[in-house]
Amino acid sequence: MTLTSFGPANRIKRSAETHPLTWRLRDDGEAVWLDEYQAKNGYAAARKAFAEMSQDDIVQTVKDSGLKGRGGAGFPTGVKWGLMPKDESINIRYLLCNADEMEPNTWKDRMLMEQLPHLLIEGMLISARALKTYRGYIFLRGEYTTAAKHLNRAVEEAKAAGLLGKNILGSGFDFELFVHTGAGRYICGEETALINSLEGRRANPRSKPPFPAAVGVWGKPTCVNNVETLCNVPAIIGDGVDWYKSLAREGSEDHGTKLMGFSGKVKNPGLWELPFGVTGRELFEDYAGGMRDGYKLKCWQPGGAGTGFLLPEHLDAQMYAGGIAKVGTRMGTGLAMAVDDSVNMVSLLRNMEEFFARESCGFCTPCRDGLPWSVKLLRAIENGEGQAGDIETLLGLVGFLGPGKTFCAHAPGAVEPLGSAIKYFRPEFEAGIAPTRAAAPPLARPIVVGA
Repeated sequence: MTLTSFGPANRIKRSAETHPLTWRLRDDGEAVWLDEYQAKNGYAAARKAFAEMSQDDIVQTVKDSGLKGRGGAGFPTGVKWGLMPKDESINIRYLLCNADEMEPNTWKDRMLMEQLPHLLIEGMLISARALKTYRGYIFLRGEYTTAAKHLNRAVEEAKAAGLLGKNILGSGFDFELFVHTGAGRYICGEETALINSLEGRRANPRSKPPFPAAVGVWGKPTCVNNVETLCNVPAIIGDGVDWYKSLAREGSEDHGTKLMGFSGKVKNPGLWELPFGVTGRELFEDYAGGMRDGYKLKCWQPGGAGTGFLLPEHLDAQMYAGGIAKVGTRMGTGLAMAVDDSVNMVSLLRNMEEFFARESCGFCTPCRDGLPWSVKLLRAIENGEGQAGDIETLLGLVGFLGPGKTFCAHAPGAVEPLGSAIKYFRPEFEAGIAPTRAAAPPLARPIVVGA
């Protein structure tokens, strides 16, 4: 899998005007260190933020830009920043970068951290200035050893240059930044589970409210943002809101650019920075090159394993949150996966649900018991030993584990691909039902008082 922002045959010319995240990338894939980063206008936005803008100005600029979280949830970043307390007496606040990136089929944050570590640091520096946070942590997926090495080196370079530490740029503002490697848990992508893990606790999500902006790390106000989200901040501050909004395609309700990709048996699997609003077909055909010879596209996921499957006719949907919602699923991380016609959907879903069941924190009953139940049923169907009623039971689990039914969003994301797979490929599930077996008892429906 190539980590690149080039299009087919390197036809895409990257520039600061059109590719704010990736224009500084080296053609050889090596990391951009401090001297080269500064020669490419690096830290200019941070200097502008410190010299010319108040903290409230920075927050308002990010809010006006319409920047939304790039980790999958898509919450407006400026609104999230605005939730941090204004009380000047609260002198301990934290900024956390969610770099846990354990969503299957997603590697966008890895590319940014390995090849442009100073872009993330600059984004965090500006954000820390805006939020008045004196300490930051990059909570990094433990398997990202190269990213850890590059980030730690970049942090030391920034410290030596007076861009981190005490009295940054002569402003009197202090900001320390640490790289913290996690122990390898998918659930740490949920921000409060990440906070618990950082504190040395079990990685369970917390009740909300209180939200991290009020009670976060060690009980102090905390803001958690994704890697790609923070990497957008320097360009927004440096080049302005109007320019940033102009980057997206007509019809997109989301602004700026997005790291998007395609994996699977496509001719040119990779990662590209593209404007919001490009169609799935452009991403699949013009950038990923379509399917390899001898394979046919059966279905695709638009943004990681926790998003629903779509059919080839859905490729004309625009790649932004609302555009993908129109065809029945979520944008997610924006890194798509092509499923070819040789894949059995029951086997694929059994593999996915095994992962999600294993990664459940076990805190709430629907997720703890429902996901292993789905695995058991799928395994039986895969082996041709399913019973009549098993598919209805699976669909019942999809409903019971859906949005609002569990403590966090882990289970809803886990069952979304299952529900869509049954919707579009039910005959493959029916083929695994043994006709001579007795029907299983129906899944009990919840009793609704007053219904």
